[in-house]
Amino acid sequence: MSIDAFDPWSAAFVARPYPAYAALREQAPVHHYAPTGQWLVSRYADVNALLRDRRLGRTYTHRFTHEEFGQPAPDPAHEPFHTLNDHGLLDLEGPDHTRIRRLVAKAFTPRMVESLRPTVRRLAGELVDGLLADGGGDLIAEVAEPLPVAVIAEMLGVPESDRHLLRPWSADITGMFELHPSEQTARRAVTASLEFSSYLRELIRRRRADPGPDLISALALAAEDGQVLSEQETVSTCVLLLNAGHEATVNTTGNGWLSLFRNPGELARLRGAVDELLPTAVEELMRYDTPLQMFERWVLDDIEVAGTRIPRGAEVALLFGSANHDPDRFTDPERLDLGRTDNPHLTFGAGIHFCLGAPLARMELTESYGALLRKAPGLTLRREPDWRPGYVIRGLEQLLVEI
Repeated sequence: MSIDAFDPWSAAFVARPYPAYAALREQAPVHHYAPTGQWLVSRYADVNALLRDRRLGRTYTHRFTHEEFGQPAPDPAHEPFHTLNDHGLLDLEGPDHTRIRRLVAKAFTPRMVESLRPTVRRLAGELVDGLLADGGGDLIAEVAEPLPVAVIAEMLGVPESDRHLLRPWSADITGMFELHPSEQTARRAVTASLEFSSYLRELIRRRRADPGPDLISALALAAEDGQVLSEQETVSTCVLLLNAGHEATVNTTGNGWLSLFRNPGELARLRGAVDELLPTAVEELMRYDTPLQMFERWVLDDIEVAGTRIPRGAEVALLFGSANHDPDRFTDPERLDLGRTDNPHLTFGAGIHFCLGAPLARMELTESYGALLRKAPGLTLRREPDWRPGYVIRGLEQLLVEI
Protein backbone atom coordinates (compact mmCIF):
# COMPACT_ATOMS: atom_id res chain seq x y z
CA MET A 1 0.00 0.00 0.00
CA SER A 2 1.15 3.57 -0.73
CA ILE A 3 1.55 6.32 1.86
CA ASP A 4 -1.02 8.22 -0.23
CA ALA A 5 -3.63 6.01 1.43
CA PHE A 6 -3.33 8.26 4.51
CA ASP A 7 -6.45 10.41 4.08
CA PRO A 8 -8.15 11.50 7.31
CA TRP A 9 -11.22 12.77 5.42
CA SER A 10 -11.82 9.42 3.70
CA ALA A 11 -14.48 7.17 5.21
CA ALA A 12 -12.59 4.11 4.01
CA PHE A 13 -9.39 5.26 5.70
CA VAL A 14 -11.17 6.14 8.97
CA ALA A 15 -12.75 2.67 8.98
CA ARG A 16 -9.38 0.95 8.48
CA PRO A 17 -6.32 3.20 8.95
CA TYR A 18 -3.82 0.52 9.93
CA PRO A 19 -2.61 -0.57 6.45
CA ALA A 20 -1.82 3.07 5.63
CA TYR A 21 0.08 3.37 8.91
CA ALA A 22 2.17 0.32 8.00
CA ALA A 23 3.08 1.99 4.70
CA LEU A 24 4.10 5.18 6.53
CA ARG A 25 6.25 3.30 9.06
CA GLU A 26 8.03 1.38 6.30
CA GLN A 27 8.32 4.02 3.56
CA ALA A 28 8.22 7.44 5.25
CA PRO A 29 8.30 7.31 9.07
CA VAL A 30 8.54 11.13 9.13
CA HIS A 31 6.37 12.46 6.33
CA HIS A 32 5.29 16.01 5.48
CA TYR A 33 1.56 15.89 4.80
CA ALA A 34 0.71 18.80 2.55
CA PRO A 35 -3.09 18.97 3.15
CA THR A 36 -2.57 19.91 6.81
CA GLY A 37 1.04 21.17 6.67
CA GLN A 38 1.96 18.72 9.44
CA TRP A 39 4.80 16.24 9.81
CA LEU A 40 3.33 12.77 10.36
CA VAL A 41 5.37 10.67 12.81
CA SER A 42 4.36 7.01 12.74
CA ARG A 43 6.93 4.82 14.54
CA TYR A 44 6.58 3.94 18.23
CA ALA A 45 10.10 4.92 19.27
CA ASP A 46 9.80 8.36 17.65
CA VAL A 47 6.31 9.07 18.96
CA ASN A 48 7.29 7.97 22.48
CA ALA A 49 10.42 10.14 22.43
CA LEU A 50 8.66 13.23 21.08
CA LEU A 51 5.93 13.03 23.71
CA ARG A 52 8.68 13.54 26.30
CA ASP A 53 10.75 16.09 24.33
CA ARG A 54 10.50 19.58 25.81
CA ARG A 55 11.49 21.10 22.47
CA LEU A 56 7.89 20.47 21.51
CA GLY A 57 4.78 21.89 23.09
CA ARG A 58 1.03 21.73 22.97
CA THR A 59 1.18 25.50 22.68
CA TYR A 60 3.87 28.00 21.79
CA THR A 61 2.42 31.15 23.36
CA HIS A 62 4.46 30.68 26.54
CA ARG A 63 7.55 31.45 24.44
CA PHE A 64 6.46 33.25 21.27
CA THR A 65 3.83 35.58 19.92
CA HIS A 66 1.77 34.33 17.00
CA GLU A 67 3.73 36.62 14.70
CA GLU A 68 7.11 35.43 15.99
CA PHE A 69 6.05 31.83 15.48
CA GLY A 70 4.71 32.45 11.99
CA GLN A 71 1.15 31.50 12.87
CA PRO A 72 -2.05 33.51 12.46
CA ALA A 73 -3.80 34.65 15.61
CA PRO A 74 -7.02 32.76 16.39
CA ASP A 75 -10.24 34.20 15.02
CA PRO A 76 -11.59 36.64 17.68
CA ALA A 77 -15.06 35.19 17.12
CA HIS A 78 -13.76 31.87 18.50
CA GLU A 79 -12.32 33.42 21.68
CA PRO A 80 -14.71 31.72 24.17
CA PHE A 81 -13.59 28.29 22.94
CA HIS A 82 -9.89 29.20 23.08
CA THR A 83 -10.18 30.75 26.55
CA LEU A 84 -11.79 27.55 27.81
CA ASN A 85 -9.39 25.23 25.99
CA ASP A 86 -6.17 27.16 26.59
CA HIS A 87 -6.57 27.11 30.39
CA GLY A 88 -6.87 23.33 30.53
CA LEU A 89 -4.00 21.02 31.46
CA LEU A 90 -3.86 19.41 28.04
CA ASP A 91 -2.90 22.66 26.29
CA LEU A 92 -0.66 24.26 28.90
CA GLU A 93 3.13 24.24 29.10
CA GLY A 94 5.85 25.44 31.42
CA PRO A 95 5.22 26.63 34.96
CA ASP A 96 1.45 27.01 34.48
CA HIS A 97 1.09 23.33 33.60
CA THR A 98 3.22 22.26 36.57
CA ARG A 99 1.31 24.48 39.01
CA ILE A 100 -2.17 23.47 37.83
CA ARG A 101 -1.40 19.75 37.55
CA ARG A 102 -0.04 19.76 41.09
CA LEU A 103 -3.16 21.49 42.41
CA VAL A 104 -5.53 19.25 40.44
CA ALA A 105 -3.65 16.16 41.65
CA LYS A 106 -4.29 17.26 45.24
CA ALA A 107 -8.02 17.04 44.54
CA PHE A 108 -8.16 14.26 41.94
CA THR A 109 -6.44 11.68 44.13
CA PRO A 110 -6.19 7.89 43.67
CA ARG A 111 -8.25 7.56 46.83
CA MET A 112 -11.03 9.73 45.37
CA VAL A 113 -10.99 7.72 42.14
CA GLU A 114 -11.10 4.39 43.98
CA SER A 115 -13.95 5.63 46.15
CA LEU A 116 -16.03 5.85 42.97
CA ARG A 117 -15.72 2.12 42.20
CA PRO A 118 -18.98 1.05 43.89
CA THR A 119 -20.81 3.80 42.00
CA VAL A 120 -19.17 2.84 38.68
CA ARG A 121 -20.00 -0.84 39.26
CA ARG A 122 -23.61 -0.04 40.12
CA LEU A 123 -24.11 2.26 37.13
CA ALA A 124 -22.51 -0.22 34.72
CA GLY A 125 -24.72 -3.01 36.05
CA GLU A 126 -27.88 -0.92 35.75
CA LEU A 127 -27.08 0.10 32.18
CA VAL A 128 -26.38 -3.49 31.14
CA ASP A 129 -29.62 -4.61 32.86
CA GLY A 130 -31.46 -2.06 30.72
CA LEU A 131 -29.87 -3.43 27.57
CA LEU A 132 -30.85 -6.96 28.64
CA ALA A 133 -34.44 -5.92 29.32
CA ASP A 134 -34.68 -4.54 25.78
CA GLY A 135 -33.20 -7.69 24.28
CA GLY A 136 -30.31 -5.66 22.90
CA GLY A 137 -29.96 -2.30 21.18
CA ASP A 138 -27.25 0.26 20.56
CA LEU A 139 -24.36 -0.53 22.88
CA ILE A 140 -22.91 2.96 22.33
CA ALA A 141 -26.06 4.91 23.25
CA GLU A 142 -27.28 2.58 25.99
CA VAL A 143 -24.06 1.66 27.82
CA ALA A 144 -20.87 3.24 26.47
CA GLU A 145 -22.02 6.87 26.46
CA PRO A 146 -24.13 7.11 29.63
CA LEU A 147 -21.58 5.47 31.95
CA PRO A 148 -18.62 7.90 31.80
CA VAL A 149 -20.90 10.95 31.67
CA ALA A 150 -22.75 9.75 34.77
CA VAL A 151 -19.50 8.93 36.57
CA ILE A 152 -17.86 12.28 35.84
CA ALA A 153 -21.06 14.13 36.72
CA GLU A 154 -21.17 12.23 40.01
CA MET A 155 -17.52 13.01 40.63
CA LEU A 156 -17.92 16.72 39.87
CA GLY A 157 -21.16 16.99 41.83
CA VAL A 158 -23.40 17.95 38.89
CA PRO A 159 -27.04 17.49 39.95
CA GLU A 160 -28.78 14.60 38.21
CA SER A 161 -31.39 16.96 36.74
CA ASP A 162 -28.64 18.78 34.79
CA ARG A 163 -26.65 15.82 33.49
CA HIS A 164 -28.44 15.65 30.16
CA LEU A 165 -26.69 18.93 29.25
CA LEU A 166 -23.15 17.55 29.49
CA ARG A 167 -22.88 15.17 26.54
CA PRO A 168 -24.12 17.71 23.90
CA TRP A 169 -21.77 20.40 25.26
CA SER A 170 -18.85 18.01 25.19
CA ALA A 171 -19.61 16.74 21.66
CA ASP A 172 -19.77 20.31 20.31
CA ILE A 173 -16.52 21.37 22.00
CA THR A 174 -14.51 18.33 20.93
CA GLY A 175 -15.50 18.91 17.31
CA MET A 176 -12.76 21.57 17.29
CA PHE A 177 -10.08 18.93 17.83
CA GLU A 178 -10.59 17.47 14.35
CA LEU A 179 -8.46 18.51 11.39
CA HIS A 180 -9.65 21.71 9.69
CA PRO A 181 -12.96 22.10 11.57
CA SER A 182 -15.63 24.02 9.67
CA GLU A 183 -16.96 27.43 10.69
CA GLN A 184 -20.23 25.75 11.64
CA THR A 185 -18.30 23.41 13.98
CA ALA A 186 -16.50 26.42 15.45
CA ARG A 187 -19.76 28.26 16.10
CA ARG A 188 -21.22 25.25 17.88
CA ALA A 189 -18.05 24.96 19.98
CA VAL A 190 -18.21 28.64 20.93
CA THR A 191 -21.85 28.37 22.00
CA ALA A 192 -21.16 25.22 24.02
CA SER A 193 -18.07 26.82 25.62
CA LEU A 194 -20.10 29.85 26.75
CA GLU A 195 -23.00 27.78 28.09
CA PHE A 196 -20.85 25.15 29.81
CA SER A 197 -18.56 27.79 31.35
CA SER A 198 -21.50 29.80 32.66
CA TYR A 199 -23.06 26.70 34.17
CA LEU A 200 -19.83 25.65 35.88
CA ARG A 201 -19.07 29.14 37.22
CA GLU A 202 -22.38 29.17 39.05
CA LEU A 203 -21.79 25.64 40.36
CA ILE A 204 -18.28 26.59 41.54
CA ARG A 205 -19.60 29.65 43.40
CA ARG A 206 -22.17 27.49 45.19
CA ARG A 207 -19.54 24.89 46.13
CA ARG A 208 -17.15 27.55 47.45
CA ALA A 209 -19.92 28.84 49.71
CA ASP A 210 -21.10 25.36 50.70
CA PRO A 211 -18.44 22.70 49.94
CA GLY A 212 -19.43 19.07 49.49
CA PRO A 213 -17.58 15.75 48.99
CA ASP A 214 -17.29 16.34 45.22
CA LEU A 215 -14.35 17.22 42.97
CA ILE A 216 -15.52 20.76 42.21
CA SER A 217 -15.45 21.51 45.94
CA ALA A 218 -12.00 19.93 46.23
CA LEU A 219 -10.69 21.92 43.25
CA ALA A 220 -12.16 25.15 44.59
CA LEU A 221 -10.45 24.59 47.93
CA ALA A 222 -7.15 23.07 46.69
CA ALA A 223 -4.13 25.16 47.69
CA GLU A 224 -0.38 24.74 47.95
CA ASP A 225 2.16 27.36 49.08
CA GLY A 226 -0.53 30.00 48.82
CA GLN A 227 -1.42 29.04 45.23
CA VAL A 228 -4.97 28.21 44.21
CA LEU A 229 -6.76 27.54 40.94
CA SER A 230 -8.40 30.57 39.41
CA GLU A 231 -12.07 30.28 38.52
CA GLN A 232 -11.20 29.95 34.82
CA GLU A 233 -8.64 27.24 35.56
CA THR A 234 -11.21 25.35 37.61
CA VAL A 235 -13.81 25.64 34.82
CA SER A 236 -11.32 24.50 32.17
CA THR A 237 -10.20 21.55 34.33
CA CYS A 238 -13.78 20.36 34.83
CA VAL A 239 -14.52 20.60 31.10
CA LEU A 240 -11.33 18.74 30.24
CA LEU A 241 -12.19 15.94 32.67
CA LEU A 242 -15.56 15.50 30.99
CA ASN A 243 -14.36 15.81 27.39
CA ALA A 244 -11.22 13.70 27.65
CA GLY A 245 -12.73 11.27 30.13
CA HIS A 246 -15.87 10.38 28.29
CA GLU A 247 -14.68 10.53 24.67
CA ALA A 248 -11.85 8.06 25.29
CA THR A 249 -13.99 5.69 27.35
CA VAL A 250 -16.94 5.73 24.95
CA ASN A 251 -14.77 4.98 21.93
CA THR A 252 -12.65 2.36 23.68
CA THR A 253 -15.86 0.57 24.67
CA GLY A 254 -17.40 0.70 21.19
CA ASN A 255 -14.20 0.04 19.22
CA GLY A 256 -13.20 -2.66 21.67
CA TRP A 257 -16.45 -4.60 21.43
CA LEU A 258 -16.30 -4.43 17.64
CA SER A 259 -12.78 -5.86 17.83
CA LEU A 260 -14.04 -8.67 20.07
CA PHE A 261 -16.90 -9.51 17.72
CA ARG A 262 -14.44 -9.63 14.81
CA ASN A 263 -12.14 -11.93 16.80
CA PRO A 264 -14.55 -14.57 18.16
CA GLY A 265 -11.76 -16.83 19.38
CA GLU A 266 -10.43 -14.10 21.68
CA LEU A 267 -13.95 -13.20 22.82
CA ALA A 268 -14.57 -16.83 23.77
CA ARG A 269 -11.22 -16.89 25.56
CA LEU A 270 -12.20 -13.79 27.56
CA ARG A 271 -15.65 -15.13 28.41
CA GLY A 272 -14.04 -18.27 29.75
CA ALA A 273 -11.69 -16.40 32.09
CA VAL A 274 -13.15 -12.97 32.81
CA ASP A 275 -11.48 -12.36 36.17
CA GLU A 276 -8.03 -13.50 35.02
CA LEU A 277 -7.96 -11.87 31.59
CA LEU A 278 -9.91 -8.64 32.05
CA PRO A 279 -6.99 -6.43 33.19
CA THR A 280 -4.77 -7.32 30.23
CA ALA A 281 -7.77 -7.41 27.88
CA VAL A 282 -8.63 -3.77 28.65
CA GLU A 283 -5.05 -2.70 27.92
CA GLU A 284 -4.96 -4.72 24.69
CA LEU A 285 -8.27 -3.31 23.44
CA MET A 286 -6.95 0.22 24.03
CA ARG A 287 -3.84 -0.63 22.03
CA TYR A 288 -5.52 -2.59 19.26
CA ASP A 289 -7.98 0.11 18.16
CA THR A 290 -6.87 3.35 19.73
CA PRO A 291 -9.63 5.94 20.43
CA LEU A 292 -7.32 8.98 19.98
CA GLN A 293 -5.49 8.44 16.71
CA MET A 294 -3.47 11.65 16.51
CA PHE A 295 -1.89 14.02 19.05
CA GLU A 296 -0.44 17.28 17.77
CA ARG A 297 2.57 19.22 19.01
CA TRP A 298 4.30 22.45 17.95
CA VAL A 299 8.05 22.39 17.32
CA LEU A 300 9.55 25.09 19.58
CA ASP A 301 13.18 24.49 18.57
CA ASP A 302 14.62 22.76 15.52
CA ILE A 303 14.61 18.97 15.91
CA GLU A 304 15.70 15.95 13.91
CA VAL A 305 13.56 12.82 13.81
CA ALA A 306 14.71 9.64 12.03
CA GLY A 307 17.19 11.68 10.03
CA THR A 308 14.65 14.33 9.00
CA ARG A 309 15.06 17.93 10.15
CA ILE A 310 11.87 19.59 11.33
CA PRO A 311 12.17 23.36 11.84
CA ARG A 312 10.84 25.55 14.62
CA GLY A 313 7.32 26.67 13.85
CA ALA A 314 6.27 23.37 12.29
CA GLU A 315 3.60 21.09 13.72
CA VAL A 316 4.04 17.36 14.20
CA ALA A 317 1.17 14.89 14.19
CA LEU A 318 2.02 11.96 16.45
CA LEU A 319 0.09 8.95 15.15
CA PHE A 320 -0.87 7.00 18.27
CA GLY A 321 -2.76 4.37 16.30
CA SER A 322 0.31 3.68 14.18
CA ALA A 323 2.72 3.65 17.13
CA ASN A 324 0.50 1.13 18.90
CA HIS A 325 0.80 -1.20 15.88
CA ASP A 326 4.55 -0.88 15.36
CA PRO A 327 6.10 -4.36 14.98
CA ASP A 328 9.41 -3.00 16.25
CA ARG A 329 7.75 -2.64 19.66
CA PHE A 330 4.83 -5.09 19.74
CA THR A 331 5.05 -8.76 18.80
CA ASP A 332 2.55 -9.55 16.03
CA PRO A 333 0.78 -6.19 16.53
CA GLU A 334 -2.04 -6.87 14.06
CA ARG A 335 -3.20 -9.79 16.22
CA LEU A 336 -5.61 -9.17 19.07
CA ASP A 337 -4.07 -10.93 22.08
CA LEU A 338 -6.11 -10.36 25.22
CA GLY A 339 -3.40 -11.93 27.34
CA ARG A 340 -0.66 -9.62 26.06
CA THR A 341 1.50 -8.60 29.03
CA ASP A 342 4.30 -6.63 27.33
CA ASN A 343 2.01 -3.80 26.32
CA PRO A 344 3.39 -0.26 26.84
CA HIS A 345 0.80 1.32 24.54
CA LEU A 346 0.66 5.09 24.12
CA THR A 347 -3.11 5.44 24.30
CA PHE A 348 -2.85 7.67 27.40
CA GLY A 349 0.14 9.59 26.03
CA ALA A 350 3.46 10.03 27.83
CA GLY A 351 5.53 12.75 29.44
CA ILE A 352 4.05 15.70 31.30
CA HIS A 353 0.73 15.41 29.45
CA PHE A 354 0.18 11.76 30.36
CA CYS A 355 -3.56 11.39 30.96
CA LEU A 356 -4.41 12.37 34.53
CA GLY A 357 -7.65 10.40 34.28
CA ALA A 358 -6.04 7.10 33.20
CA PRO A 359 -6.90 5.30 36.49
CA LEU A 360 -10.54 6.38 36.22
CA ALA A 361 -10.75 5.33 32.56
CA ARG A 362 -9.29 1.92 33.37
CA MET A 363 -11.78 1.45 36.19
CA GLU A 364 -14.77 2.43 34.02
CA LEU A 365 -13.65 0.12 31.21
CA THR A 366 -13.03 -2.78 33.57
CA GLU A 367 -16.45 -2.43 35.19
CA SER A 368 -18.27 -1.89 31.87
CA TYR A 369 -16.65 -4.85 30.10
CA GLY A 370 -17.03 -6.98 33.21
CA ALA A 371 -20.76 -6.26 33.53
CA LEU A 372 -21.40 -7.05 29.86
CA LEU A 373 -19.31 -10.22 29.87
CA ARG A 374 -20.94 -11.59 33.02
CA LYS A 375 -24.54 -10.48 32.47
CA ALA A 376 -24.75 -10.89 28.69
CA PRO A 377 -22.54 -13.88 27.79
CA GLY A 378 -24.43 -14.38 24.52
CA LEU A 379 -23.99 -10.82 23.27
CA THR A 380 -23.68 -10.75 19.46
CA LEU A 381 -23.29 -8.11 16.77
CA ARG A 382 -26.49 -7.43 14.83
CA ARG A 383 -24.80 -5.74 11.84
CA GLU A 384 -21.57 -4.05 10.85
CA PRO A 385 -21.48 -0.49 12.18
CA ASP A 386 -20.62 2.81 10.50
CA TRP A 387 -17.75 4.99 11.72
CA ARG A 388 -18.26 8.60 12.66
CA PRO A 389 -16.59 10.99 10.19
CA GLY A 390 -14.02 12.28 12.70
CA TYR A 391 -10.50 10.85 12.51
CA VAL A 392 -8.59 12.35 15.45
CA ILE A 393 -11.19 11.15 17.97
CA ARG A 394 -12.23 7.94 16.21
CA GLY A 395 -15.35 6.01 17.11
CA LEU A 396 -18.53 4.35 15.92
CA GLU A 397 -21.88 5.95 15.13
CA GLN A 398 -23.61 3.04 16.87
CA LEU A 399 -23.04 -0.61 17.69
CA LEU A 400 -26.25 -2.64 17.41
CA VAL A 401 -26.19 -5.84 19.44
CA GLU A 402 -28.48 -8.72 20.38
CA ILE A 403 -28.57 -10.65 23.64
